[in-house]
Parts: sequence; structure tokens; C-alpha cells
Amino acid sequence: MGGTAMPLIESLRSWLALPEVEPAQDYGFFGPDSIAWKVWSYPSSLTIGFQRAVVIEELDPALVASVDATAAIYDRPRTRYDRTLRYFAMVMFADSRSTAKAADVLVKIHSKGVGTCPVTGQRYDANDPKSQLWIHLTAWHSLLIAYEKYGPGRLSPEEEGRYWEECARAAELQTCDPADVPRTREGIQDYFEQMRPQLLGSEIAKKAMRHLLRADVMLPPMPPLLRPAFYIVSAFLRRGTLATMPRWMRKMAGLPTNPLLDLLIVPLLSSAFTVVSLNARLEILLLRLISPMTVAVAAPVLLRIPPVHEETMTPREAQRRYGYDIPSQAHLALREKQANRIFGSGLPPGDEGIIESQPILGNIA
Repeated sequence: MGGTAMPLIESLRSWLALPEVEPAQDYGFFGPDSIAWKVWSYPSSLTIGFQRAVVIEELDPALVASVDATAAIYDRPRTRYDRTLRYFAMVMFADSRSTAKAADVLVKIHSKGVGTCPVTGQRYDANDPKSQLWIHLTAWHSLLIAYEKYGPGRLSPEEEGRYWEECARAAELQTCDPADVPRTREGIQDYFEQMRPQLLGSEIAKKAMRHLLRADVMLPPMPPLLRPAFYIVSAFLRRGTLATMPRWMRKMAGLPTNPLLDLLIVPLLSSAFTVVSLNARLEILLLRLISPMTVAVAAPVLLRIPPVHEETMTPREAQRRYGYDIPSQAHLALREKQANRIFGSGLPPGDEGIIESQPILGNIA
């Protein structure tokens, strides 16, 4: 008995130990005085906020057509979720050079996301500025909603104004035009109302949304003793994410709309996130449960480890400094080549971007 228990205990102890944390080279694009760091570093953000974003995104017919065509969320759900969350965290917390490189490679990854939507019959392109704006605003809005519902509450008007200005700054890493980012809560609400007639609860969207709400399919390797606890955590996160989504949206997607459960989950998760927010070790362990590859990006911020150079810059400044084209103009030849392979020759797209991204975002295997 003792011989069996000791390896399990050692495995558990090793898994729960904090990783070695290297300081970032600089503060990237925001830094400790930003409102974005205040919101995104709260434990509700990279958990419920992120899950809400990737679930809601699937209501865009063009986006879900691209997701369904690659089948990555089904074939390799853990690494797809892990890599995506790592990129989200890099935009917010990583140094300027690494993030500018990641954003440049992301254009290459998205170059293979072209095709014809099986539902609408229209062509889609993952690098399309409108699609990128939808993804970007859905993410920033979702993390703020999660922060308000399960965290400290609404930002002050001045803080919220700064938050959306910072959202526009981050849009410089996307193919969309930063000028199209609304700068107020009312502007964001107007944007989603304008998008509402274009959203569609198709069968492929419902399938993807149900799948992405199951955090257990993203389960990383962990000691067997922790797995039951994680299944409980994932069930609470799923219900918490659902409670942040408008009922009309859930009805469109065929998701549960129980108002009583919506009410009951709030104090439970709010209390849990409050406890986690008071201890950086707990925050890092929670993040490791969901996305091991994101820990190295977020840990310096959560542990308040200053960077080598206490400097911030804008993405445009970083793109000029490190020699990258702005995303809307990046890799046009590759994007044309991929489109010609799919629409012209009927061949599958190349994997150049995926291959190049692995040292930055993590292996896909």
C-alpha cells in the first residue's frame, strides 16, 4: 500500500509545485497601470471569460465554418484550447517582441482558414477584417463581463473608457482596423446588436458550442487524484459561462436557460474567485488546470515579477522595431497561394503557419 501511495503523492507534489518563472523582457503593450491588466489578471477572465468568448464566437457562420473545416477543436481539443489561450495571454502579458512575432505567425495560420461556408454558401476567410473584429471584440467584451459578474464589479466610467482604448490598441495585432473598435460600452452594445441578425445557430455552430463548453475535453495531463476535482471545476465553469450569455443567444444555440441556476452560480463562483484572487499560487494552479502552456506567460504578472526592461509600447511601434508588416498587409503572397490551392486546385491548404507557430504557441501533438 505504502509503495503504491508514495509515487502518487510525489507525482501530486511535483504537479502542484510552482514552476520556475522567468521575467519578461518588457511590459509588452499594457503594463501594471493598465485597466486591461486589472481585468485580465483576475481569475474569472482566463477561465470563464475566455470560455465565453470562444463559445460565442461560433455563432458567426463564417468563423464556425472555418473551425469546422479544420476539425482541430475535435481532433486535438486540448492543444487547440491551450494554444489559443496562450495567444490571448501573450497579447495581454507577454513582451513586445514575442507577441509581435506571434501575431505575425497568426496571419500565416489563418491563411489556411479559407473556404465556402456549407450553411450560407458564402466564402469565408479567417483573416477577413470583419471576422477578426468579431473575434477581438467578443474576447474583450467577454472577459469584462466575467470580471463584472464574478469579480469586483463594474469599472468606473473613466476606467471603462481606458479599457476600450486599450482594446483598440490590441486590435493593431489583428487584420481589422483599430479605428473600428468602439470606445464606449454603448458603442460595444451597438456593435453586437448590429451583428445579431448575422449570427446563426446552425447545426455546426451548436455542435461546436456544446463541445467548447465541456472544459473536460481540454483536460491536460495531471495526477489521477486531481481528475475528479477537475471534473467538478469544469462543471461549475460551464454553468458560470452559460450564466453570462444572453438568453436569446442560448436559445439560438440550443443551450440551457435555467434562470434559477443562473442566480445560484453567481455567489458560489464569486466567492471561489475571490479566494483564488488573494493567492497568486492558487491562480497559477487554476490556470495550469485549464492551460498549462499559458502559465509561463501569465505567471510573471500574477507573481508581480518585473520585466528586464520596464517599458511599454504600442503594437505598431513593435512591428516597426522588429520588422513586421502590419497584419492586414502581412503575408499577402501566402494568403493568395492558400486561396488558389483551395479554390483553384481543390487541394488542402499548406501548414506553413502551423509548423512555424509551434515554438511560439506550443506543439499541436
